[in-house]
Amino acid sequence: MPDSPTADIKLETLSGHTHTVAEWLVVFNLMGVVIDPYTHQSGWILPTAARLFAVYEEADVRCAFVVCSDAQGARSFLGRFADDYLVLLDPEREFVRSLGLERLPALVHVAQDASVVGAAQGWKPEEWTAVIDGIEEAMDWRSRPVLPTIDDPGNFEGTPALG
Repeated sequence: MPDSPTADIKLETLSGHTHTVAEWLVVFNLMGVVIDPYTHQSGWILPTAARLFAVYEEADVRCAFVVCSDAQGARSFLGRFADDYLVLLDPEREFVRSLGLERLPALVHVAQDASVVGAAQGWKPEEWTAVIDGIEEAMDWRSRPVLPTIDDPGNFEGTPALG
């Protein structure tokens, strides 16, 4: 299980608003899909992540792409997804490093106290489903998405999280 992130790490949005991890967690838990925009593997998971975010858009969880790049790199990589979802920038991979992630893409569920409730690295639907189960339980939400679907990629290990 990854470590709790350092609460004072700053994550910036595409529009330039910067908050610490602790500030992002004041009201809601975080369900973050952490991606490396310099790899194909992170691109393969974008439609899956968008489908998950759509299921939880009304739940008390903040859904976000956490992108290991600057705003220009994130916009270029995410394309239309950059306009539809919250994007948090981690260009120096401080958030990734503090979590102790080893492979990207990753799905992380961080509680309001900054503890990691669940995490899955790379793409293995059964591991992502376990994280989703934790979100369902924590949010008392009953709209569980199906993983995998025919549109999802096959299993893959992902790429090194620290580049």
